[in-house]
Amino acid sequence: MTENPLDEQYDVVVVGGGAAGLAGAVALSRMRRRVLVVDAGQPRNAPADGVHNLLAREGTAPGDLLAAGRAELAGYGGVVVDGRVTWLRRTSVDGEPLRFGVELADGRTTAARRLLLAHSGTDVLPPVPGIAELWGSGVLHCPFCHGWEVRDRTVAVLSTGPMTAHAALMWRQVSDDVVVLTHTGPAVADEQREELDAIGVRLVDGEVARLERSGDGVRVHLATGRALEVGAVVAASQVRVDTSLTSPLGVEVADVEVMGAVMATGAVTVDATGLTSAPGVWAAGNAAAPMTVVPAVTAAGMQAGAAMTMDLAREDVAAALRLQGAAR
Repeated sequence: MTENPLDEQYDVVVVGGGAAGLAGAVALSRMRRRVLVVDAGQPRNAPADGVHNLLAREGTAPGDLLAAGRAELAGYGGVVVDGRVTWLRRTSVDGEPLRFGVELADGRTTAARRLLLAHSGTDVLPPVPGIAELWGSGVLHCPFCHGWEVRDRTVAVLSTGPMTAHAALMWRQVSDDVVVLTHTGPAVADEQREELDAIGVRLVDGEVARLERSGDGVRVHLATGRALEVGAVVAASQVRVDTSLTSPLGVEVADVEVMGAVMATGAVTVDATGLTSAPGVWAAGNAAAPMTVVPAVTAAGMQAGAAMTMDLAREDVAAALRLQGAAR
């Protein structure tokens, strides 16, 4: 290995050092592939106190999980550099073996035979004062990620879209005291209201003016002047995946809609193995599945890495056959 790891040419460059990127990199490195992970250090789950539903790693702090993943990767010869990828291009022409150029924000460059896109998305939050400061602690979004931690406390669902009733039903499973803050969301349909009434979910009318920390909970200030003390507020974000890297590669992307609401933009379209529409380019994690939790994106990263090893092996065979033919 040279003093500057980016001077090397790699079998795979992984864009993003979260759970998906590291899982893919480990799978590749264990097959003795030369792998470089470029990590911008901006994981979406950084504000969370722990990662949940990850078997045998329950409650591990996000930073500790990634540090352990980096250490595992290093043990198999994989390399991680801190930096932000700003430029990806296919450098080979049709008929040649696939090759890609990679450039970082600081001007460093490297090359790869294949790419794994595992960069994180960005949460675009509802425009309520205080919500950003409480995101991941007092303001939550996923019952599987945070439900147990606020069990039996008052949970307030902030209504901003059509999934309000769905969210209330989900969170009602961990608490007997769930309220819906009608805020700017659409009117709750009669059938949904009947369901919510049946399980004791009550509606609180009025827009939310701001949120603030209150002890180990949240104080909700309504525009009417009323204030509520709750254990946590549930809010839906819209995940924005950066398309500046995918567009030059010709990678297809699509918005993710649920119940008519756009929950994510710029998600990379992939097949079951993580392969994108661009030859030689795979994607996993929030880049391809913005609404998926850590255990699932970890599995997707490993799946992509495994598929890439076979693709590289096929290219190696083709190269060997060409050399064999030239020697005859």
